[in-house]
Amino acid sequence: MIRQIAPLFFTLDIPATLAFYREKLGFECLGTWLDPPVYAIVARDRQVIHFRCAAPPTANPDKYDDELLDAYLFVEDADALYAEYAAQGVEFTRGVADMPWNSREFVVKDCDGRLLASVPTSNCSARSLHRPAAAACFYFGRPLKPCAVMRIL
Repeated sequence: MIRQIAPLFFTLDIPATLAFYREKLGFECLGTWLDPPVYAIVARDRQVIHFRCAAPPTANPDKYDDELLDAYLFVEDADALYAEYAAQGVEFTRGVADMPWNSREFVVKDCDGRLLASVPTSNCSARSLHRPAAAACFYFGRPLKPCAVMRIL
């Protein structure tokens, strides 16, 4: 049974990325591998992100104009987290605001240019946070439709 899925982000500088996530975003480093490090794991509030030392894929030139997000961070209080990050000098590509899809959120640009959207957990039922397959998450003010099951012949 799957209990959690962790994103794996590529970076060219593990120490700099760890410093950013620790000092700016409040994560703690759980461990690194080799010296100099080629792999690392950080965590905050029991949620983890893995980093691997490797060249990131070629960026889409429209990444920022189209706000092509790399991850959603489901948070309890978007305003409090925004204030915490602002006090740390974090760069935002979108400030905290009420969105047309009935969500109060913001978008952080991390040290490697990734876009992390902070979305309140109130946008998803408590059940969906623990059982994503039965998710009742909302987008544009409406519940998402469940995906159709594909049959492989």
